[in-house]
Amino acid sequence: MSSIRLFILGTLDSEGPMHGHQLRLLAEEERIHLWTDVSVGSLYGAIKRLANEGLIVGLRSEREGSYPERVVYDITDAGRRALSTLRETGLSAVEFRNDPFDLAMARLDPDALDSLPHVLETRLLALRSKLSEQEFLAQAAAPHLSRAETWVMQHRIDRLRAEVDSHERLLALLPDIIADELARKASHHD
Repeated sequence: MSSIRLFILGTLDSEGPMHGHQLRLLAEEERIHLWTDVSVGSLYGAIKRLANEGLIVGLRSEREGSYPERVVYDITDAGRRALSTLRETGLSAVEFRNDPFDLAMARLDPDALDSLPHVLETRLLALRSKLSEQEFLAQAAAPHLSRAETWVMQHRIDRLRAEVDSHERLLALLPDIIADELARKASHHD
């Protein structure tokens, strides 16, 4: 699922023909970098790829003052079909990525167990910091967001809060985990 493709195709479909700079300004205005994985700087490359695939087409070139010439793009019928698929996939697909942290926890270094509490406390501080940052960004962006975008921002906060809660439970279990790892180490050496 490509968020940047969904943004470009969806914008051209709903707003009409635009050039890359207009798409960039809209992305910045909507602050999509705060609540999606779309990088505003990657828009131009994505526009070229979509044009090469025939999902958008250059309608004309425009020049304003001394600015460089800009190609105005519109979505094609193939682009609308692709957009429909992207929307359906985005709404229905459940993405749950494996976290390398889980494997690292399952394969602890028995000789580094003493440092594990500090490592996990540092990780929890980083998660709490990300949560605070997202809460701040949501509050700052709130006047500029639609109801759906507000929900998206809250969804990010909810996911981070769940991570914080999970890591707090992990810290509470840590003495038992360390004892288990030490027992396993001792049994492997017998």
